[in-house]
Amino acid sequence: MQYRKFGRTGIEVSEIGYGMWGLAGWTGAGQDEVDEALERSVELGCTFYDTAWGYGAGKSEEILGALLKRHAAKQLYAATKIPPKNFKWPSKADSKLEDCFPAAHIIEYTEKSLKNLNVERIDLQQFHVWEDSWAKMDEWKEAVEKLKKEGKVKNFGISVNRWEPDNVLNTLKTGLIDTVQVIYNIFDQNPEDRLFPLCRELNIGVIARVPFDEGTLTGTLTKETVFPKDDWRSTYFVPENLNSSVDHADELKPLVPSRMSMAQMALRFILCNDDVHTIIPGMRKVRNVEANIATSDGKKLEEALRLKLKDHRWDRTPTEWSQ
Repeated sequence: MQYRKFGRTGIEVSEIGYGMWGLAGWTGAGQDEVDEALERSVELGCTFYDTAWGYGAGKSEEILGALLKRHAAKQLYAATKIPPKNFKWPSKADSKLEDCFPAAHIIEYTEKSLKNLNVERIDLQQFHVWEDSWAKMDEWKEAVEKLKKEGKVKNFGISVNRWEPDNVLNTLKTGLIDTVQVIYNIFDQNPEDRLFPLCRELNIGVIARVPFDEGTLTGTLTKETVFPKDDWRSTYFVPENLNSSVDHADELKPLVPSRMSMAQMALRFILCNDDVHTIIPGMRKVRNVEANIATSDGKKLEEALRLKLKDHRWDRTPTEWSQ
């Protein structure tokens, strides 16, 4: 495992982190299997774990808390997120700060996360949705400053809404946000336009999420793929999205190098960008942990291939199903 400096946070994090959304709202793995995968990730050098109160109403946080306790002697970093007060993901342009993140709510859910994680201080607390129109409002700023001053949160970050990488630029300029989490992959290259240059300028830590485009970039989905009704992906991969996603993935298949999976190619594409400090694929099986972490070996994709992949940028805008 290779490590990168995480912006101005002062810490180094593993290039491959662990996205823990898959512990709630998805199907396909039991708790024993998940625990095995988490343990294997620690063995292989993963140090960054990203969860949220919204993943199972604190269940995912509790699972991470247990992992931290089992490995108290190791330096593992916990990142979580505050749900919007109205519990609506994502926020909309007309969403009001008082309906999403009033100060009392920020503090209340930070206390809940502290309890679930069983820690005295959260390494990284993040807003789970965001609107840049809130940048000038004082209430969230006062809560951030209070929690940092009290030592309950070391760093604050924002998880940017899907396909809206510019919906945070003014907020980053306030100086109160230390990290940003954004969708970035072979298809979603928009953060390179304005977000990443600003993060470089301000020394903001960058977390790349959804590296496989919710599974499309594993190359395993087909137009006949059906997800269980209780699986979040059943509402995301509506026919309009599934058909187009599979078509885009199929165009990539001839580019996958021998002895490399499409998923590994997708991760290596992201690792070629030094603006990204850690990637958080969802991992519920040991074999996926091993395959994903194996890409953090310091070896870059061949430049000719990287440039070809750049041509597969797919600009999309939020819709009712994109959530």
